[in-house]
Amino acid sequence: MIDQSCTRNPADLLNKELFFEISHDLLCIAGYDGYFKLVNPAFSKLLGYTHEELLSEPIDSFIYPDDRSLTSIYREKLRQSIPLLNYENRYVTKSGEVVWLSWTSIPRDKERQVFAIAKNVTHTKILEKDRNELLTNLTKINQDLKQLTYTTSHDLRSPVSNLLSVFSLLDTSKIEDAETLEFISILKSATESLKDSLNHYVDILVQKDLLTVRKEEISLSKSLDKVRLSLRSLI
Repeated sequence: MIDQSCTRNPADLLNKELFFEISHDLLCIAGYDGYFKLVNPAFSKLLGYTHEELLSEPIDSFIYPDDRSLTSIYREKLRQSIPLLNYENRYVTKSGEVVWLSWTSIPRDKERQVFAIAKNVTHTKILEKDRNELLTNLTKINQDLKQLTYTTSHDLRSPVSNLLSVFSLLDTSKIEDAETLEFISILKSATESLKDSLNHYVDILVQKDLLTVRKEEISLSKSLDKVRLSLRSLI
């Protein structure tokens, strides 16, 4: 049997080293002891540290403080020979800038080392944050508009109902002028139509929010005062 290691083309090793040097992704080899053993130039370029600085300090010292605890948990899984795929955490550059990295890490228990590749996803995270903020703002605006529509429709129903009550109390038998009677009929019909429209709008809003109804405490005395104020003319 031929020893494949003896027939391996020296150019293969050269190409691997070249790939390691020119890759724009962050390539590294880390030890189970929590230190980098080897990093490619892209690592130094992004974080702003020299090759020697990256290898001389614990990996945790480069990780964003709030992410160290969770990263430590996943690092322990690597020591248990569990690969780490698409894990995202933040690193702090030498200038103080925070960058997001997405990791794929493969442990080698025999060598007690981790071979890892990371992609800089900071731009994606910024876009995601901007999108979430936009969605939050649009959701709030939509809720405000719905509340305004509901409040307006609800508040208008009371005076419209009062106006209809006035029409019902009005004795038109004593009015002899045909034109006046026609105007009263038109006003009453328009008011009834407005009441139907307002009821329709409120019903639609109530149905849409039926699944997201929120409970809250209310003041019975304040609610009663509002009702009495709206009915004051009839009382």
